[in-house]
Amino acid sequence: MEVVQMQRAWVEYTKSLFREFSYSFFGWMKGFLDAQFQQLQLLQDESNPDFVAEVVSLFFEDSERLLSDLTFALEQQSVDFKKVDAHVHQLKGSSSSIGAQRVKNDCIAFRSFCEEQNVEGCQRCLQQVKQDYSLVKSKLEALIRLEQQIVAAGGSIPMEELSF
Repeated sequence: MEVVQMQRAWVEYTKSLFREFSYSFFGWMKGFLDAQFQQLQLLQDESNPDFVAEVVSLFFEDSERLLSDLTFALEQQSVDFKKVDAHVHQLKGSSSSIGAQRVKNDCIAFRSFCEEQNVEGCQRCLQQVKQDYSLVKSKLEALIRLEQQIVAAGGSIPMEELSF
């Protein structure tokens, strides 16, 4: 695929991440990402071409650890809801900072179940968080791969073509 085609594909794919509808545990949701991700993209330039990939990679590492900690905490005989809530709060912050709005919204609901000390509600939310995290992770990995292909082919990321 030539550079211009890859750039067009990147623009369309990126736009789809903001407007795609799907149904989840919490109802119909629009977009995997929000404006915060656009802000991250604007911070990337020739002097720091891997900025978004690095931030996203850190988000993946942090999220994997937190999801593992949450799974373990909710499997305990006596659930420490303060600990669970602290992990969910961290995940909500990480998700918010990169614009992963579905994961962030899942965490908001998750925290309300923590406040109620509702184990079943927390477990359902954990499954939803894992599902939405997995989706956003695969979509961001695809976006980053496409960006790397564009750059490897001698092109640049057409940020100016992203108008929402």
